[in-house]
Amino acid sequence: MNKGNALTIAMVGTRGVPAAYGGFETAVEEVGRRLAERGHDVVVYTRGSESRATEHLGMRVVHLPAVPVKQVETLSHTGLSTLHLMVRRRPDAAFVFNAANSPFLPLLRLRRVPTALHMDGLEWRRSKWGPRGKAYYRWAEQFGVRMGDALIADAPGIADYYSHQFQVPTEMIRYGAPILDDVADGRIEELGLKPEGYHLVVARFEPENHVLEIVEGYRRSSATRPLVVVGSAPYSSDYTQRIHHAAAGDERIRLVGGVYDQELLDALYFHALTYDHGHSVGGTNPSLLRAMGAGTAVIAFDVPFNREVLDGNGWFFSTPADVTTAFETAEEDAAAARESGRRGQERARVAFRWDDVADAYEDLARRLAAGDSVHRIARRARRQAEEW
Repeated sequence: MNKGNALTIAMVGTRGVPAAYGGFETAVEEVGRRLAERGHDVVVYTRGSESRATEHLGMRVVHLPAVPVKQVETLSHTGLSTLHLMVRRRPDAAFVFNAANSPFLPLLRLRRVPTALHMDGLEWRRSKWGPRGKAYYRWAEQFGVRMGDALIADAPGIADYYSHQFQVPTEMIRYGAPILDDVADGRIEELGLKPEGYHLVVARFEPENHVLEIVEGYRRSSATRPLVVVGSAPYSSDYTQRIHHAAAGDERIRLVGGVYDQELLDALYFHALTYDHGHSVGGTNPSLLRAMGAGTAVIAFDVPFNREVLDGNGWFFSTPADVTTAFETAEEDAAAARESGRRGQERARVAFRWDDVADAYEDLARRLAAGDSVHRIARRARRQAEEW
């Protein structure tokens, strides 16, 4: 591209690249590398990476430390990143991820850096946060609405939330889905599994992810294929104990802990008969997109976010009894499960393309650099009293 059209774009507020964690990091890597390929100067602020390389897939990487304590890790790193950004050449636009980082937006505004804040899901609803944490997230959410030049929502439901609660517009930008058309089965054989011979859960052990309900529902079922549960609980030992208690004595249920080998995870998604998705807080979930991209049938918790992403395709549950029925139905008609997975993959292939996501980020960065901003109409926004 013409270098005269190139922008300097900063990405702040995540663990950075190489991507090794959740949706934010994957988005930064997938979007950032595409923007770099188009000639933009992309700067990603990173913490905790085993790699100390200063370049990754065309992106410049700035490594800065963080306080390794749950409550302040993100904030401490974003604070240092903001200070670093302020004393360097001013970028044309900055993408700040996580509403919790909104207190640093005034500093970027002081430096005249146009900023888009990615709001993520409704973090204050997550059980891992105590009363103070939830109160902070609700405050940071409103502060971010008032301080950002643009607000990014990753699902229609999140966009509707900000429209209803604050009467402000958002940029609705999805995540992309990795499409897996063929994955060797050798890795799952290491775990004693066979293609289409198991059901899969991948989730942190937190109440809003409904792992307990999935395990309880599976245990009550007559399913013969094992349930493989990938995940752990960094913050919720009591909930973990309840899951282990629900699984105890049932040899069909395999709690394998965290899996951080992406090749193995891809194989697990691709060869499962069903992927069982209990997430209820947030918008477009990357784990759900990964299952769809792998062509695996989905059993999902029944909330608008999940129904919208799946376009109604799959089985939905609200109770363990619903889970029981879904597992038994999928096993009774594996061909129908395969067809459901095929439809999900086709939706992922069309509706959740990383190239489209990068296009949206590039367009937003150009508009921010040109002076577009919702700050004038959002700076006095107040939350509606009634619950959404």
